[in-house]
Amino acid sequence: MTSRLLRTAVATALALGALGLTQPARATPSDGVHTLGVPDDDPHDRSLAPRTTEPFSLIGITWDDPHATLDGTAQVRTRSRESGAWTAWRPLEADGRAPETGPDRDRTGVRGSTQPLWTGPSDGVQVRVTGSRLPEGLRVELVDPEAGPAAVHTAAVGPSVVRPAAGPRSAERPVMVSRSAWGANESLVKDPPTYTGNTKAMFVHHTAGTNSYACSESASIVRGVFLYHVQSNGWNDIGYHFLVDKCGTVFEGRAGGVDKPVLGAHTYGFNTATSSVSVLGDYSTAATNAAVRQSVAKVAAWKLGLYGIDPTGTVVLTSGADNGKYKLGQRVTFHRVSGHRDGYPTECPGQHLYDDLPAIRALAANATTTAALATEPPWPGAEGLEEDRDEGEENLPAR
Repeated sequence: MTSRLLRTAVATALALGALGLTQPARATPSDGVHTLGVPDDDPHDRSLAPRTTEPFSLIGITWDDPHATLDGTAQVRTRSRESGAWTAWRPLEADGRAPETGPDRDRTGVRGSTQPLWTGPSDGVQVRVTGSRLPEGLRVELVDPEAGPAAVHTAAVGPSVVRPAAGPRSAERPVMVSRSAWGANESLVKDPPTYTGNTKAMFVHHTAGTNSYACSESASIVRGVFLYHVQSNGWNDIGYHFLVDKCGTVFEGRAGGVDKPVLGAHTYGFNTATSSVSVLGDYSTAATNAAVRQSVAKVAAWKLGLYGIDPTGTVVLTSGADNGKYKLGQRVTFHRVSGHRDGYPTECPGQHLYDDLPAIRALAANATTTAALATEPPWPGAEGLEEDRDEGEENLPAR
């Protein structure tokens, strides 16, 4: 009996090899994330042959040095668990960077990375990475957001008590899905949030990946991004402050209080005193819709309104790093609602969403209402933070 099982196993392995498929190269799973090492045998061309894997729905590539960049292209093919069909080759955006400051930069195990790609339920992968300078320790990250603790799927929750605005402008807080509602595994968040000076601008992103997801899958996508940022990138928490799906649903992102100036991990060089909202999907290839534009505008109007900021204005920010677009210490004028590409060399948030930013600023302005100046800070303890306004950071009219 034993010899027959052995012969069967050998025959199965040979058959898979003939098909160009290998058995899963498993790493120890870590709360829904499995990893596959990519051989470092060629400095310019590295790959994984097609293989069967553990179940996953989101994929990305990371590498050892969090400060190294992938000077080349990374592409993946994945196999659907439902149909067994392989996708075409799809690129991964190689612009994932650890923040320029704060605990997410200094934590042990922080890695450089591509942006993650939502694939839907999959069980096979093929990878190729080419370029003039490839970092060491390439690793494929397979994320299964349905693994680990039971995920929570509930309806969106309404706003809690809204604190007074810090200035003459205010907007209603958007209805949003809380972290507990989309199923954040809070046991993975080891350190408390870091707070910065008052929020001065909002950066708009997209997650890239697919636009064909169902909005019923949005909580899983957010959970997948959370696991990728924490387990694969090595950050303390999801990098974005807010996320919006194509149906306009708003999700709470990084912990610490949506009405507080939490340090994020979203725009390398300009994470301090800024907030972020990322739209689920790839807006290099697809146009946005009214629901997306309205929700992004509502988030920006409310968040900036806490500090009395006109969302159609501009602000001068100082770069906290040499990020490939700006030098450390360089002073840069941004729209109060800017795209990721305005602060960092990337295509994010995609040309279509980027082209919609003027309309989003106008919608945000329409969402604000005149209110009396508040006599208390926007959240308890804010009075202890330095205002840290650079010269020229007043509300300037947008140009």
